[in-house]
Amino acid sequence: MPIAMSHVEGPISGLLENLDIYTAAVTFTAAAAIYYLGKAIYDVYLGPLSKFPGPKINAWSRIPSILTLVRGDDNLDIPRLHQQYGPIVRITPDSLSMADGAESFKQVYGFRKAGQPKPVKDIKFYGKPLNGVHSVIGADDAGHTRQRKILSNAFSDKALKEQTPLLKRWVGLMKKKLEERAVAGTETDMLKIYNCTTFDIMGDLTFGEGLNMLEDSEYSPWVKAIFGGIKNATFFRGIKLINALTSFVVEEIIFKSEVAREKQFEHWNYSKERVDRRLQSTPDRPDLWSRILEKSDGPGGLSLEEHHSNASLFMIAGTETTATALSGTTFYLLRNPNSLATLTKEIRSAFQSFDDLDLDVLARQKYLMAVLQEGLRMYPPVPTTLPRVVPEGGMIIDGKFVPEGTTIGVHHLATYRMESHFKNANEWHPERWLGDPEYKDDHLDALEPFSVGPRNCLGKSEFTLLMGIRIRGKANNVIDLAWHEMRLLLATVVLHFDLKLLPQSEKWNEQHVYTLWEKKPLWCSLTPAAA
Repeated sequence: MPIAMSHVEGPISGLLENLDIYTAAVTFTAAAAIYYLGKAIYDVYLGPLSKFPGPKINAWSRIPSILTLVRGDDNLDIPRLHQQYGPIVRITPDSLSMADGAESFKQVYGFRKAGQPKPVKDIKFYGKPLNGVHSVIGADDAGHTRQRKILSNAFSDKALKEQTPLLKRWVGLMKKKLEERAVAGTETDMLKIYNCTTFDIMGDLTFGEGLNMLEDSEYSPWVKAIFGGIKNATFFRGIKLINALTSFVVEEIIFKSEVAREKQFEHWNYSKERVDRRLQSTPDRPDLWSRILEKSDGPGGLSLEEHHSNASLFMIAGTETTATALSGTTFYLLRNPNSLATLTKEIRSAFQSFDDLDLDVLARQKYLMAVLQEGLRMYPPVPTTLPRVVPEGGMIIDGKFVPEGTTIGVHHLATYRMESHFKNANEWHPERWLGDPEYKDDHLDALEPFSVGPRNCLGKSEFTLLMGIRIRGKANNVIDLAWHEMRLLLATVVLHFDLKLLPQSEKWNEQHVYTLWEKKPLWCSLTPAAA
């Protein structure tokens, strides 16, 4: 009998054990499904961010946001959501996009009084430096304040005025190259011309030597790698958002692969070696590093690693963005011939030759300034969002509580294309910056392409953009490297050449965005201006 019982109980026992495993698996799966369904319902309809408008699918899932990133459609999808849902839109379960003009900029990036909640930079967006030491843009508050105080010395009025001969020399070379192409009747990619000029200028300022891109009329391999790297970083940021597993794969496998590390260090070492060479030399003229080194001696000065990190930053932030602004402005001028004629008349009436182009006088050309501002509005160099994270304890946005850990940010292009801020927002109208009564209700302070607050663009004083045109009624007496370059380059082109947009670039503005614009060649024909 015991044997028989054993024979019977064995299979039954196994069946029961299997049944228990099956039941446990079903129970676990059902519980997980109920949990995630309940969480989704709570997030969409009851959670703190449920008070903010937006598509329900975005409130439930990151998938729409991921698709926007990897397809490069940020410049289309996010402005469309703001047009439909208003100035503050929920774009993922835990993030808000803002386009409420000056108020949004102040809330997210502005200065804070003691004790006020201050959003912090999103480390998932900015990443980690290869040497482990942050530049001024990624440092914590104390490190940022210390570094900015030192670096600002290189962008003072006196320091930038010292660079006038350097700027004129490189822009003079640009003029020579354009003259050669105009005489030969060669089609010219103005985007490449602007990029080559700004990279050569910043290379000379940062490393004490240009990159010879203008002379060769071609991008260096290093610059090509920068452009490609920005797009790849945006793509992988989208992949990382899918879930913890994809984030692990990107961070720990792809980014740490031998090929990826080799490419990253190739870019890093290019900048590092040139900084080291510059620090070991004594140039015969002042450059950015001359002024920085004046403030770097003793405790609190920049470390060698911080020199390396900031040089890499300068070569990206001080080049591509300026060339982008000029390219966009040139495109819209060529699409609006009456505006181009007005600018041409102003420049050619004020200056007779390249030698006459004085930086202080250029700053007083009102239509030139209005054109550049309208260019920044229509085609901002950074069209997307610079994200921040709501700090511990949460904060109030638009009268509603937003919990800690929520990602927030102002979307530049969406802000600048909202009719509530700018009349005829999708049209080119520089006169809005000159007090035209038709645009008297425009919120000109909604334009902040260099951001605001304690971490705004290093080379730009907080109100540089709007001073001297209409806002605040004061003269523009702030010397700024980016403004110097933009005014000088655009005025040089308009003074010496007649440009025409070629058919293949008629739809140049139809581009993708991978953090920055994925720009196509801006093909133009040039003829020397009539004497």
